[in-house]
Amino acid sequence: MSKSVINTDKAPAAIGTYSQAIRAGDTVYLSGQIPLDPGTMELVEGDFEAQTVRVFENLKAVVEAAGGSFADIVKLNIFLTDLAHFANGNECMGRYFAQPYPARAAIACASLPRGAQVEMDGILVLG
Repeated sequence: MSKSVINTDKAPAAIGTYSQAIRAGDTVYLSGQIPLDPGTMELVEGDFEAQTVRVFENLKAVVEAAGGSFADIVKLNIFLTDLAHFANGNECMGRYFAQPYPARAAIACASLPRGAQVEMDGILVLG
């Protein structure tokens, strides 16, 4: 099976040795997005909600570059440095997704790149 790289300047450039996303057949694997402003490559200012919104906007840009929408996401992983933000993360997610929601995991972690409070990756299926 062939694979192709998905890339857009509407989301932050990779800060490591990875692609924004890889398409293999009808499946697209989204790399983790942290709340970097794609124009400045700086972490967005503000609270957890501001960071979460930026992450969703970054993911949306990559998903759209792949030819999909959030309705095509079948699995979403959310990494949080503080599980006290779990409810707020759910509320933010509800602004971007409608039922049926994707399968999801919320994972607590000690730290994230650049001091981010949240990171997300996912899988979408096109077609």
